[in-house]
Amino acid sequence: MKKLVLFFSVLPILVLMSCGGNTNADANTNADAGSVAATGGEAMVLIETNLGNIKVKLYDSTPEHKKNFLKLAKEGYLDSTLFHRVIPGFMIQGGDPDSKHAQPGQPLGMGGPGYTIPAEFGARHFRGALSAARQPDQVNPEKRSSGSQFYIVQNGPVPQQQLDMIIQQKGLQYTPEERDYYLKVGGYPALDGDYTVFGTVVEGLDVVDKIANAQRDPRDRPLQDIAMKVKVLSE
Repeated sequence: MKKLVLFFSVLPILVLMSCGGNTNADANTNADAGSVAATGGEAMVLIETNLGNIKVKLYDSTPEHKKNFLKLAKEGYLDSTLFHRVIPGFMIQGGDPDSKHAQPGQPLGMGGPGYTIPAEFGARHFRGALSAARQPDQVNPEKRSSGSQFYIVQNGPVPQQQLDMIIQQKGLQYTPEERDYYLKVGGYPALDGDYTVFGTVVEGLDVVDKIANAQRDPRDRPLQDIAMKVKVLSE
């Protein structure tokens, strides 16, 4: 199985996550981004790590992803998995079951539960967006999401020239509020329409920043393991 990875560049298109590997500020402000991105439900999940906790809200507008993430959390499937790929100014990625008790230097990013989820595009990749990894287009033309691997967008404000270039090259259309959010708060618009955003961070963006800035090896795996425990707070 190929690796679930995000490919990125300053210009569009960029992130390809495969179901397995490497081809790849604030909480209140980000909560507002969630309301701009999609009408969210009240499902709340807590991601506990040794660097702090991240509270996320799951969107009703992505019912299949919401249902799946709640299922994984209830089953403890994600517990003891690592944030195995972190890139400052981009995102933090986790959810690979192969990362549990992985040896130092072990390649990660190829694991999953053995199923994928249909794409549910719509919500934007604002800073703090909770999104699904996936295999690249060559083997996954429907852009179906990984069953367990996910990433959280960490990038800050997007330069206007870069945003305009992405909009032109991808043919994207943003509301004035969405555009303003990318320019002032941040995110990764080059991923919009290619990866499913199914939630947003409502508390703990400072923790996302800490994880993204952890020292890492050439594969972008943190040198010191950052494990998680995921539990449902409400649904």
